[in-house]
Amino acid sequence: MRTHQQLLVGLLEREKSALVDSWMLAASGPQAPEKARTEAAEILTALLPAVASGDLQNSGSAAWQPVKAALERLSASRAAQGSTAGSTSAFVLALKQPIFEALQRELATDSHTLVEAIAQVTRYVDALAQWTMDAYQRTREQLISRQQEELLELSTPVIKLWEGVLAVPMIGTLDSSRTQLVMESLLQRIVETESALAIIDITGVPTVDTLVAQHLLKTVTAIRLMGADCIICGIRPQIAQTIVHLGIDLQSVTTKATLADALALALKRNGYTFTKTK
Repeated sequence: MRTHQQLLVGLLEREKSALVDSWMLAASGPQAPEKARTEAAEILTALLPAVASGDLQNSGSAAWQPVKAALERLSASRAAQGSTAGSTSAFVLALKQPIFEALQRELATDSHTLVEAIAQVTRYVDALAQWTMDAYQRTREQLISRQQEELLELSTPVIKLWEGVLAVPMIGTLDSSRTQLVMESLLQRIVETESALAIIDITGVPTVDTLVAQHLLKTVTAIRLMGADCIICGIRPQIAQTIVHLGIDLQSVTTKATLADALALALKRNGYTFTKTK
């Protein structure tokens, strides 16, 4: 008498193509995209040796790794397309229906074995769906983290104004991670351009508290250690009052109220003079 494991292995071997067709119909309807069909075939191919190796108690073995890798690729693809974790998991769970139907055809006269086989398949597919959810969550977190890093880079550009002078227009709230990124980008550009002066424009920073001021001071210190100097501009009256109220000492830092004032000072330090013409 064949075991449930042998029944399922034989089923996957004989009816793989038919199972993929039924899976697509159950998961996506008659208009299932070709990519989904390819993903389903890949999962079934990886599932066959995994099932042959034993039950789910051995799911950490090498035989199950190809299945998990296939599910991770599925999750990554769906996450990049904007699919939800629920719909991705539902796609995997839809595999139950075609396998159940195939088992019913094969075990129509043996209801006891049929019930046990269905229970075994349910454990397998539920485990696949759980692995898919876990993989989706990891992929989504990585995607969000990467997008946040890209947005930070876009929101803190380092601009070369002219020879020897860089500017960093900052918009939004400053925190430790963003300040670290600004510092690294700015220091790298100072080295690349051999600039002697950096202008940090905080006109677009809504508030300045003790933490923000400390971040700015650390950035200025790092710039000076590189042999360059720094001007902080965009300090509005409200921010100036806040800094005074907090008792933050910026006396060692050159500050200007506007970007225009900072540019004028930068030009003067570089030996440029300009006059107004009629």
